[in-house]
Amino acid sequence: MKAFVCHEFGPLGQHTPGELPTPVAGPGQVLIRVAAAGVNFYDTLIVQGKYQLQPPRPFAPGGEVAGVVTAVGEGVTRCAPGDRVMAFTRYGGYAEQALADEGMTWPLPAAVSFDTAAAGLITYGTAWFALQDLAALKPGETVLVLGAAGGVGLAALQIAKRAGARVIAAAGSEERLDLCRQHGADDTIDYAREDLKLATKTLTGGRGADVVVDVVGGDFTEQAVRAIAWRGRLLVIGFAAGAIPKIPANLLLLKGAVVAGVFWDEMLRREPDTGRRHINAITAAWADGSLAPPISARLPLARAAEALDALAGRRSAGKLIIEPGA
Repeated sequence: MKAFVCHEFGPLGQHTPGELPTPVAGPGQVLIRVAAAGVNFYDTLIVQGKYQLQPPRPFAPGGEVAGVVTAVGEGVTRCAPGDRVMAFTRYGGYAEQALADEGMTWPLPAAVSFDTAAAGLITYGTAWFALQDLAALKPGETVLVLGAAGGVGLAALQIAKRAGARVIAAAGSEERLDLCRQHGADDTIDYAREDLKLATKTLTGGRGADVVVDVVGGDFTEQAVRAIAWRGRLLVIGFAAGAIPKIPANLLLLKGAVVAGVFWDEMLRREPDTGRRHINAITAAWADGSLAPPISARLPLARAAEALDALAGRRSAGKLIIEPGA
């Protein structure tokens, strides 16, 4: 089958379109003809050998797919050939067919497109787990989203607005902030030009943000903690800035604040029923239009390297989609 192949771990530019053997569904597995695969930041890490998961080579990156089931392995009962599904695969999605565990595969309503599912499974799943579960977000609270123009950032922005929160979107350019405003941000901060702490304090009348969604890390995390409100919640999702921050514990003490790590795929493995409830709620919101993943570009397998490079260089806003059949 056609695929975008990582033969050996290395720089993004060394990985190319090629072919891999078509997978065979084993016990508990589902084989999916991939209509769309989402591009995520960890895809850029996994092909470089910088992610905690290091698949046997050669392999295709791509951890979220949507498509049609073509075969199921022994013991699979929740889906059958011909079903429309979306799945979390961890890798293998940049290919014409991909394997997924039955427990990581969910039905896709006819009202939800393959592109929407591939654009939103990981980002909306992560943001929903963070805001609705870990932070227990309440209407009227203020949410500060760092990296707000990225996939998880925009998902968090939409979910917070839908929950009745006020959203302050922080990003690194006016173009990215424009995108955030288009998706409902109440206020914006350009942290390439503004002091994040001071700007947040100014926008909240000195009170600070009740919840901080942090996909950026680096120096911005401490600035955000300094701008957090009493009993605030810091949701640690990723480190797009590259550096893993050291959070001063005294600030958490003084603010009665808590820090929660948002490890969505581990939650799915440990709490599958919780994960299914979250995903059912998300797909219902996609179906009724109250949540809508923004897709910035749809690319064929031949341009997958371009997509990874754009994401790694933070030159994309919204979600990039690979369409293996294009």
